[in-house]
Amino acid sequence: MRFLATLAAAALLATTARAETIRVGVTAGPHAEIMDVVKKVGAERGLDIKVVEFTDYVIPNQALALKDLEANSFQHEPYLKNQISKTGWKIVKVATTIGSPQGVYSQKYKKLAELPEGARVAIANDPSNGARGLMILALHGLIKLKNPNDVSSTIADITDNPKKLRFVELDAAQLPRALQDVDLVSINNNYAVQAGLNPSKDAVAQENPDGPRVNILAVREEDKDKPWVKQLIEAYHSDQVKAFLETRFKGTYLPTW
Repeated sequence: MRFLATLAAAALLATTARAETIRVGVTAGPHAEIMDVVKKVGAERGLDIKVVEFTDYVIPNQALALKDLEANSFQHEPYLKNQISKTGWKIVKVATTIGSPQGVYSQKYKKLAELPEGARVAIANDPSNGARGLMILALHGLIKLKNPNDVSSTIADITDNPKKLRFVELDAAQLPRALQDVDLVSINNNYAVQAGLNPSKDAVAQENPDGPRVNILAVREEDKDKPWVKQLIEAYHSDQVKAFLETRFKGTYLPTW
């Protein structure tokens, strides 16, 4: 009987261990680096995290919805809401992670005022991040939008464009490469850092740091109250992760907890 009880206990432990292993999707670059630290913290607390890297912004949510992931950490809430509006995915925000004002960059000009008439400006081709680029330009007076606070603004919402800027829409991951070909590029911070840029130093202009685009942890709605979600949040919101952000990114990415 004791032998059978030992086998049963071993089987239960194995099942529990498997249940505590979660796959977390991230984009390559800063989000992946940060999640590697979260993984180490989680392991110390009994949570086994498998970090899964992606190279775009679409697949991590799709993979989460299709149950190929248990969570993801790569996006801000306006982007998630935009994706949900198109797909109906049952994905929810469970915590904030990092915040960082996004910037626009140029290899030709040091100030936005130097941009010539007809300058070519590259922005992301997804609605949420494309709007983010437009809102930076509106904040600094290069264009006017119907509603400068609308996180879903598009090129069609530009009401005034005195410099007759010409917009080029590209996949977010391709924007750093466009620096050589256009006059100004709006680049999401994870791709900017991955390309060797420091948003706090290299950007020609940035958005307000207290904007709505704080990054988040997301899970399927059905999982939001499971114990591992709380463990994941606590591992992310740890002193170890905060110290890593301060030493590795030096103000480019800031903890929101």
